[in-house]
Amino acid sequence: MRESTFMTLGIVLLATTAAQAQWKPPSTIPKADLVASSKRVLARPAIPIIVREDIFRIRTLEMDWDIGAAVYEPKETSRIAVGPDGRRIGVFILHGGYGDHRDKDDMSRLLAEKFGYKVVSMSYPGRLYLHHPSRDWPGLPLEPDGRVRMPIWNKDVPITDDQYTVVEDTSQAKRYGKMTLACAKERTEFYDRMAAWPVALEEGGKDLMRRHFPESEYSVYVHGHSTGGPFAFILSQRAANVDGVLAIENTPFGYIYQKMIKNDLGGTPFNCLRILTWHATARYAGPEALALEGPQALMRLPSLMDEVMENWKKASTAPYFKAEYTVHHNGVASLREAARATSARLKLGPAAGERTMAEYVGYTRELSGPGVKPVADLVKLGAGLHGYTTAEAQLPMGVLPAVAQMWDDAIKAGHFKPERSPGSRDVRP
Repeated sequence: MRESTFMTLGIVLLATTAAQAQWKPPSTIPKADLVASSKRVLARPAIPIIVREDIFRIRTLEMDWDIGAAVYEPKETSRIAVGPDGRRIGVFILHGGYGDHRDKDDMSRLLAEKFGYKVVSMSYPGRLYLHHPSRDWPGLPLEPDGRVRMPIWNKDVPITDDQYTVVEDTSQAKRYGKMTLACAKERTEFYDRMAAWPVALEEGGKDLMRRHFPESEYSVYVHGHSTGGPFAFILSQRAANVDGVLAIENTPFGYIYQKMIKNDLGGTPFNCLRILTWHATARYAGPEALALEGPQALMRLPSLMDEVMENWKKASTAPYFKAEYTVHHNGVASLREAARATSARLKLGPAAGERTMAEYVGYTRELSGPGVKPVADLVKLGAGLHGYTTAEAQLPMGVLPAVAQMWDDAIKAGHFKPERSPGSRDVRP
């Protein structure tokens, strides 16, 4: 979205060792260096990998949730990369705001094929179309007759049209255009799910890491693109063997992001799902055209709009609905209401209700206190767009290959966790 992309390397432990002192990320990387690094990475032979889908069901808050993910790993387990602590390297990825895990297929393949990582890429609860193997959503998010696309939180329990009311929202029109809200009616499945999905996202992520990245075998590094950023940070502090955050074009915890952009999308009622249309595609097309072409991009506005509408046709098979603004934009009041609704449904007592409230509000900021993992370094890149795998001049896969090389350097140098974890075992062949 802008001329410079920011990439953050998260440090898990505060302790400094010789390994940390020997490797530090640069404060800036000019485009020429990004191009050279990208060429080297893309020229590497591809490690043969296996890609498989993982559709699984968890039970949390007394509801069953169907969640989708994809797993990428070298065919030969002996080729899975090993970090300085003797454990294999796992990367856990969350996509951006409007899509599902398929959006991160190119990134996941690059990390598995060129670096030998095992990668798990997860869809937010409700985002994956579970009724067709293509996972493409049929129709449009907002149909001409006013019906809207509904999440699939449980493939056996559909959300029906009588469970919501459609509302038009123009409160953020300058930035987001006209938006449509599907607001769940009380005492419906839709209402209960909208109150409970944040916990399902956390529990789904931890379940995937437990199964695919056993703590004794893997050190895990998490990445969340855009809206996925705060959820990656959330999981980084709640899964024992997450050793670092690999961040590029992510957003931080909600309370920080709210101060950065100064809008009130976090105030969206927890029971209102935002339905996105071509406006969401246009929101990125404008700033990216400005970054690549300068102000003269406005002189070709008709062709730019043609590109927006063509890209929207392709994108409309992705989910293009969003419940995550309450966490993403620090919607504390909305999260409190969601916690109250969940507590009422479960008939929790005062003490359990307070714990639920604290859990929900806690999603908007980092955990603190003794033994809690911190975050750290910032690197400014001399190129890049919000879609960091988007091709640019001399960068056929955007800035990602060069950034991935820096992540690999940091991991292999022990920048995230230089000391071997107690109880870990060496898995080298």
